[in-house]
Amino acid sequence: MVGERAGAVVVRVAAPPVDGKANAALCALIATRAGVPRSRVSVVKGITSRDKIVRVEGVDRAALRAALGL
Repeated sequence: MVGERAGAVVVRVAAPPVDGKANAALCALIATRAGVPRSRVSVVKGITSRDKIVRVEGVDRAALRAALGL
């Protein structure tokens, strides 16, 4: 996690943005931090963009922000 900018969480992953590897790394990172299975995290908007909207099922917003260190 890098931090927050303009209300959005800023995350950097080492995986290249090729064949969905960066999206998979992002989802895996968020799942680990949130303590949920990887299958409960998905990119719902921005699959090919730098800016993404991610859905995390089974965790409320406040708990997710705390898990991400925000």
